[in-house]
Amino acid sequence: MMLKYAICVLFLFLISCKKDAATINETVVPENELKGADISYLPEIRNSHIILYNRDNQAEDMLLTLKKSGVNTVRIRLWKSPVEPNSDFETVKMLAQECKTLGLKVLLTVHYSDTWADPGNQMKPADWQHLTISQLNDSVRNYTREIMSEINPEYFQIGNEINNGFLWPEGSFSNLSTLKLLIATASATIRESGKETKIILHYAGFEHAVDFFLNFTDIDYDIIGLSYYPLWHGKNLSDLQQALGTLSNTFGKSTLIAETSYPFTLEWNDYTHNVIGVQSQLIGEFPATIDGQKNYLLKIRKITEEAVNCHGFCYWGGEWISYKGDTATNGSGWENQAFWDFNNKALPVLEAY
Repeated sequence: MMLKYAICVLFLFLISCKKDAATINETVVPENELKGADISYLPEIRNSHIILYNRDNQAEDMLLTLKKSGVNTVRIRLWKSPVEPNSDFETVKMLAQECKTLGLKVLLTVHYSDTWADPGNQMKPADWQHLTISQLNDSVRNYTREIMSEINPEYFQIGNEINNGFLWPEGSFSNLSTLKLLIATASATIRESGKETKIILHYAGFEHAVDFFLNFTDIDYDIIGLSYYPLWHGKNLSDLQQALGTLSNTFGKSTLIAETSYPFTLEWNDYTHNVIGVQSQLIGEFPATIDGQKNYLLKIRKITEEAVNCHGFCYWGGEWISYKGDTATNGSGWENQAFWDFNNKALPVLEAY
């Protein structure tokens, strides 16, 4: 009888411990679902035949180094009909398929342009220039349907940094009803594919983000994506974390730092002007050093893991090394913010993944 009693007590004790452990686990901050890196220059870098090295100083393809470091999602920009074969449909399709084969998810940032789209540039594709609004809307639908059919990304970003709209002038923010029509058409087309692709709307910065997204409460999308660069969007990381929480709570959406970066040096590796080059552009606690770059990204990861309903983060320009040579005047303006040093060896910042 005493033996049965002891067994029962032990059984109840183990159940209690299990419950306590479950309670403790529920309070643990979850790891980011998305740990991303933009790799849009990778096809060109490969064509340059530059040899890259991993942290062990072994020659290794850039994509494999990223995957081994913990990157689980790659971001790729798509241009409609670029003048040069850069970010064009077939190149992006092949790269996306390769990434999927490696087990990586694809975040496709569709610029709906033949070239760079950002708050100051949202040029329509050349072959859409003289369309009526109805024809433009049909073109968005057909193009989006083709993307979903041929590339089928896990994440679809409708436009890039659309603070002032996209597909100008019809889709400019000053023509809000048309802008919303075009976004809604892209969103509905993604949904009708029957895929589980998550839809991202992307805004540069966070200071006026709430005001911006208030205009799109009737649009069907999943994730609020933000660009965050200290140079342009402020150096207070506490404000950034608070903004992520405010956006999620206000709109009931997940958030994502879709773009960020930081320098490991203020030096340069080609004759192309670098965007970051002076101390005043930095956050004081993160110097432009190898450790400073790593600690910055570790901080970004911590912020996204602790923020309310944040999906994760994605680094921009980590692949943009000086692949055109050290005398190039049309090379990289970002090589001092890349994930590889000037000897093409992977940097410790990759440990942040």
